[in-house]
Amino acid sequence: MPAVRGRLTANAPLAPLVWFKTGGAAEWLFEPADADDLADFLARLDADVPVMALGLGSNLIVRDGGVPGVVVRLGKPFAKVEPVDAVTLRCGGGASGILVSSTARDAGIGGVEFLRSIPGTVGGFVRMNGGAYGREVKDVLVEAEIVLRSGERVVMGNADLGYTYRHSALPEGAVVVSAVFRGEPAEPAAIQGEMDRIASAREASQPLRSKTGGSTFKNPPGEKAWALVDAAGCRGLALGGAQVSEKHTNFLINTGTATSAEIEALGEQVRARVSAKSGIELEWEIQRVGVA
Repeated sequence: MPAVRGRLTANAPLAPLVWFKTGGAAEWLFEPADADDLADFLARLDADVPVMALGLGSNLIVRDGGVPGVVVRLGKPFAKVEPVDAVTLRCGGGASGILVSSTARDAGIGGVEFLRSIPGTVGGFVRMNGGAYGREVKDVLVEAEIVLRSGERVVMGNADLGYTYRHSALPEGAVVVSAVFRGEPAEPAAIQGEMDRIASAREASQPLRSKTGGSTFKNPPGEKAWALVDAAGCRGLALGGAQVSEKHTNFLINTGTATSAEIEALGEQVRARVSAKSGIELEWEIQRVGVA
């Protein structure tokens, strides 16, 4: 491995870093000191070594055999959020949705409250076109700074990212180190009110206190994934320590002893039952990585 200024750890357990609390180790876990450290490392890393970015691990199944190559985790050096002007924020790739929305509130910038409800980091939001409550990242993103797998640093505008529902054209192995979001002027009290409404709605409808991975399947056009799962009789369906949430059927949960293999297999059971019942093929929204 190339020399780094940040932290490079061999055979690093990933289960403590992901919401499901399951899965194997990263062959290498790299926590760069800054964007230059990341760019220099990737430029000198053998081109055949795979690279994957890890945020808060909320929308992720790490398979039990672990992840080959390098997992990049952006820590505190990438967690800053600051206003650029009256309606614009520059956000580090490791900043949480809660930090982004709170900073926006303090600056009187509305329109990004929905990020409060997405359990992840800016880098993940940009990659997956994260969204909730009627808005998504493509509605607010101006541009993002990316470190490509080659180590080259580039700026990609909204149009360059080819956004569709929960998908972008971000190249494989690329890492989002910062993003610029644009909202609109709003009163901090009104922004806080919307954030509180979103937080209450999530608490009432989602199993937030469980070991989960967030929304499991994408909503098919004109349909709600949870309703299709429910109609197929999957509410509470279990496999080993994995279970379809009783509270929200588009969430899988680890009841305490689940393996990643059980969680993924349960998801495939749900997909099969929905297909048999409705003829609709659900697509995974949760990212599944590593070796089984």
